Amino acid sequence: MSEGNSAVEEIVEKVESLSTENEPVNDVIDANDANASSSSDKKKKKKKRNKNKKPAQVFENSIGNIYRGVYPEGEFQDYNLKRTTDEEIRADFNLEEAEKTWNKFRKGAEIHRRARKYARENMKPGMTMIEIVEMIENQVREMSGTNDSLKGGMGFPTGVSLNHCAAHYTPNTGDKTVLNYDDVMKVDFGVHVDGYIIDCAFTHTFNDKYDPLLKAVKEATNTGIKTAGIDVRLTDIGEAVEEVMESHEIELDGKIYPIKCIRNLNGHTILNRKIHGGKSIPIVKNGDPTKLEENETIAIETFGSTGKGYVNHGGECSHYMKSWEPPTNANIRLDRARKLMDTIDKNFGTLPFCRRYLDRIGEEKYLLALNSLVKEGLLTEHPPLVDIKGCYTAQYEHTVLLQPTRKEVVSRGDDY
Repeated sequence: MSEGNSAVEEIVEKVESLSTENEPVNDVIDANDANASSSSDKKKKKKKRNKNKKPAQVFENSIGNIYRGVYPEGEFQDYNLKRTTDEEIRADFNLEEAEKTWNKFRKGAEIHRRARKYARENMKPGMTMIEIVEMIENQVREMSGTNDSLKGGMGFPTGVSLNHCAAHYTPNTGDKTVLNYDDVMKVDFGVHVDGYIIDCAFTHTFNDKYDPLLKAVKEATNTGIKTAGIDVRLTDIGEAVEEVMESHEIELDGKIYPIKCIRNLNGHTILNRKIHGGKSIPIVKNGDPTKLEENETIAIETFGSTGKGYVNHGGECSHYMKSWEPPTNANIRLDRARKLMDTIDKNFGTLPFCRRYLDRIGEEKYLLALNSLVKEGLLTEHPPLVDIKGCYTAQYEHTVLLQPTRKEVVSRGDDY
């Protein structure tokens, strides 16, 4: 009898210890709690105050405070092709580890949904492009709940490409461009959590005459998402997108324009801290037999145009990124360039950045050094991409997780 009681007591003690270990930990520690715990230590040992030490910043709107670490799932869609066996589904796949990764994507997606909702409600004609991008980026940084740009925040600079410019335009410091009522603006920004990037974009207009263009591109993107899946050939996705996109047309000022796919812009796979993961997902039929694979993360993005449907570089460069495979014989001659490279490593790593981000962290007179790093192949530059002047382009994009039994459109929202 006594042996049975001691065994029961032992089990109870183990259960209580486990429940204590598994108590949830808040993403953000309240500053008041930290002060309360430190006050008792002052009685034991009096420490010298550091007059220059700034109080810890409290992120009141941090997404972590709202969801306590578990974030809402995106939209799930069944694959078009039936997987063959349960063994195939589970092969070489650690579900527990994958769930942790998916949860980080979901946190980034929730931040993206809230930031773009705030932007859509507050963007107005007459605002400068700098005001618009800083409004979005400040929202992302606040909700991410960290000042460490390598742990979370902007996955890449906010693109606000206008009209015939389809992608890769964000204003540099001093840019006085103003948003007008008749502009067609592509809002493309990324959010990352521990390097897991949400890549998601929409097109914003004030004049409803552009609605047919936006509808065509949105439908094409949704078609690409529906078609994509494990073992699906890339060319098949492009063919499906092209068929839907180019079935649309738009009338502008009494003239009918066919809506064309911008054939040299693509979706892509996404790797940790690498926005373009190696596979390009076309938006036209291109004959590429490469197949998508289980556990890949993909960005399905489509671009429509009333112009040629082909883009070239044009305008001042603002986007840069550290090279994933830099040349082994690179020689950084300028001391200023070496210091700038250290700054880039510490603040961005391999995540894309822009010149405004360098200004924000206090870098000055860096353009010569920046260009020398590009010349040596240590950085890549990504100038704006433009179709012919006078035309209009539109973009929609979502991030999709190719899970073993279904795909999750993780960035899906009520807006698109």
